[in-house]
Amino acid sequence: MTRIQPPLAPRHPHVHEQHGDLRQDPWFWLRDDSRQDPEVRAYLEAENAYSQAVLAQTQPLQQTLYDEIAGRLQPTELSVPYWLRGFWYRHRFEAGAEHPIYERLPDLEAKPELLLDANVQAAGQAFYQLGSLAVSPDNRLLAVSEDLGARRQYRVQVRDLADGEWRSDVLENTSGELVWAADSRQLFYVTLDEETLLPCRLWCHTLGEPQAQDRLIYEETDDSFYLSLDLSRSEHFLLICLESTLTTEVWCLPTAAPEGQPLCLLPRQEGHEYYLDHLAGHWIIRSNRDGANFGLYRAAEASPSQWQTLLGPEDTVLLQDFELFDSAILVEERVAGLTRLRQLDAQGQPVRTLQFADAAYVTWLGFNPCPGSGECRYGYSAMTRPAGLYALDLASGAQRLLKQQVVLGHFDAEAYTSQRLLLPARDGAQVPVSLVYRRDLADLRQAPLLVYGYGAYGLSEDPEFDAARLSLLDRGFIYAIAHVRGGEELGRHWYEQGRLESKANSFNDFIDVTEGLLADGLGDPKRVFALGGSAGGLLVGAVMNQRPDLYLGVVAAVPFVDVLTSMLDESLPLTAGEYDEWGDPREEEDYWRIKSYSPYDQVKAQAYPHLLVVSGFHDSQVQYWEPAKWVAKLRAHKTDSNWLLLCMDMEVGHGGQSGRYAQLKDLAREYAFMLHLAGISG
Repeated sequence: MTRIQPPLAPRHPHVHEQHGDLRQDPWFWLRDDSRQDPEVRAYLEAENAYSQAVLAQTQPLQQTLYDEIAGRLQPTELSVPYWLRGFWYRHRFEAGAEHPIYERLPDLEAKPELLLDANVQAAGQAFYQLGSLAVSPDNRLLAVSEDLGARRQYRVQVRDLADGEWRSDVLENTSGELVWAADSRQLFYVTLDEETLLPCRLWCHTLGEPQAQDRLIYEETDDSFYLSLDLSRSEHFLLICLESTLTTEVWCLPTAAPEGQPLCLLPRQEGHEYYLDHLAGHWIIRSNRDGANFGLYRAAEASPSQWQTLLGPEDTVLLQDFELFDSAILVEERVAGLTRLRQLDAQGQPVRTLQFADAAYVTWLGFNPCPGSGECRYGYSAMTRPAGLYALDLASGAQRLLKQQVVLGHFDAEAYTSQRLLLPARDGAQVPVSLVYRRDLADLRQAPLLVYGYGAYGLSEDPEFDAARLSLLDRGFIYAIAHVRGGEELGRHWYEQGRLESKANSFNDFIDVTEGLLADGLGDPKRVFALGGSAGGLLVGAVMNQRPDLYLGVVAAVPFVDVLTSMLDESLPLTAGEYDEWGDPREEEDYWRIKSYSPYDQVKAQAYPHLLVVSGFHDSQVQYWEPAKWVAKLRAHKTDSNWLLLCMDMEVGHGGQSGRYAQLKDLAREYAFMLHLAGISG
């Protein structure tokens, strides 16, 4: 479609040898851990220039889309305030600002006190991401973590809220999570491994002391576990959470005794996942010890290993989360692929279940920092309904709307319709699909179809509203979420059927859903698109190798596509901790299975769909060289003249741009790519 010549990455011989298999990898040279190699940077800049030249014809459409999407946002926006330790806390956006301003008020009529203006913090930075804001228990200090390098390495500073001045304390290379000790003089934080960037060491920092003098509290030496922090609901305990794909271990340390030694609440046991919280002298535990879909248990503080069953695990109900209140326990569950909320009393007896009417929706427990509150905040959204924040009265069951997402412009929810379908996969499994499109589409068989999927780590892709998506729907697109195996939409078994030796089910499900939609008259077979990011990029990359004829275009964002090479390299963050997800290719059976679907390894001489690959040069999760090598190999092998575009943002990481408006430019480019190929330019 264009005569512009793409860059060709030079080949430098390189061979990987494992299990007697010799893998030729002539683009291995594109890996530069220092990110300083001028040859690598020159190639990536050439790819960017080529993509920009090819997409120049879509620039007016990109601008139109950006203006549309940005125009649906309220220029100024104020969050619903929440109450904590004597203050109301809120954040707001000013017109045109990329980042929020955080404030607190002693009462809602008072003049707000500035906590942090993230726009001031981000000024002059090529990248800025706010991690945590943690106010000390005495309300006098604010600890702030910020990522300035797009590598998820957060710097921590402490601000005195009395005079607004920054103290001398600076903590480097942290995970961004912060918990104050009860004395407001000591701060718990986690540092990252210098090579793998895995969060692995827990420290206690005393204000005014240099970081070099901080006390090491815990170090995790098993690279398959990630260390994270939380504060118990009672605020009595620091919770030290150690998680691998399938195993959990939690330690606790009284926040009033930061000089003490942490206590392991329940030693790790392979395959046992548990998550707990503490309130009113009891531990409440969500655990899979009695069933894959998790049960809810109660234990006395003095006897954390002696459990009383509150909710036993059920085959058809996945227990996802819970929240403790003085008078109630709220649980978030998933039934038949959709979420629901249930209220129990403080003893675990059922009180009520919240009911929702939409065909495809999602509800979730909101931010409820005060366990003494008589209300529980929760969120609700559907594919045709903007997100709303609600309050549930725990005594009466009355529900009230606190805030509804405002969509500026000519949005009318009744102009759209959503569906929830079950489509058969080749092995007989029924795969859920969430759909949304305009009611007034004259002929669904002639509509462009976009299929989105993820399918990994047990993460469920929920059917929520997306104001930006309206720009596709209003131009005639059908949007479908394929809830493929590898997520937990239908419970734990749905995840188990999409990992390790069953990983092929994720790819088969995506292909079979696409074909099933077309067979049901939903979409134009000549204008089908696939979209996925990160592990979803692996999904669409594998699908594209297997069925390139099925899709006109594919968008792959920060795609995990060089799976075999990465899983053989323990120096990378996404390796040792994920053997339970993908397998360990040091084992021969796992090696051949991963190679059979790894998108980079399975590139072959054939015609491929139009492809837009989006990545970040500083990505610490999926290293930039994976998509760069993939594009180089595809360009050397593909037999078509379709677009093959790599857009490598040289300033960002895995999450892309961090600003409220900046990220919309990337989205407008992706939409313009698909709309142009679909023959829709207006």
